[in-house]
Amino acid sequence: MKSLSIFLLNLLFLLLAFAPCSSQEKRIPFAPGEKLFFEVRWAFIPAAEGVLEILPMETLDGRKCYHFTMTSRTYEFVDVFYKVRDRIEGFTDEGMTRSVLYKKTQDGKRKRRISVNFDWEKLQARYSNFDERGEPVSILPGSFDPLSVFYAFRLFQLKEGEELRASVTDGRRCVVGKAKVIKREKIKVKNTLYDTFLVEPDLEQLGGVFEKSKDAKLQIWVTADGASIPVRVKSEVLVGSFVAELVSLTRPSP
Repeated sequence: MKSLSIFLLNLLFLLLAFAPCSSQEKRIPFAPGEKLFFEVRWAFIPAAEGVLEILPMETLDGRKCYHFTMTSRTYEFVDVFYKVRDRIEGFTDEGMTRSVLYKKTQDGKRKRRISVNFDWEKLQARYSNFDERGEPVSILPGSFDPLSVFYAFRLFQLKEGEELRASVTDGRRCVVGKAKVIKREKIKVKNTLYDTFLVEPDLEQLGGVFEKSKDAKLQIWVTADGASIPVRVKSEVLVGSFVAELVSLTRPSP
């Protein structure tokens, strides 16, 4: 059940941590007020739920920032084995060019108060948990945290055969992830038909349960309407099959 918890904590974000390097003009297809609700199944059994939400803009150190949040919780029968009650927050500059602050609060089986502070003059990020502070790590220009990078991914139009790349940091290391847009297809999720792109990340940098699983596979379906909203995430790993699906969606009026 520990592997399930790793999946729940990272799947919706870290595994979507790929944004294409592109010179095309940025378009921002989201705004404060957007809310996505997901259900996670393990071997066809509902195991957890997650919510992605964009809160009102905030000002940090004089800079106007997007405020992204993700909350996740396991259902009661899973709590017996491994309870998850998490809240993750990511702050980026208004231009969506880099992260400003990252926070994670865990109150399940493990308790953590993680924060990652970014020093862009020195190109460094520093991880801390409660009163323990790690050594600064070097980061690449334009790096995003594991939550905000999901929204950076949504800035660009996708096309079949395109390879996506992004630099991501959790304050302890900085990696460049890769993913490929496999094809465009229509799928049905919760009785709703979606026109989507299927994206498959390179699992080399993901580690954890994926690193330990032979022939591990991860697939992500995002809407092909320019908003790139994830509607289904599926993985095949050593401990079984996991599927996260979009249950409900709230988006502000243009």
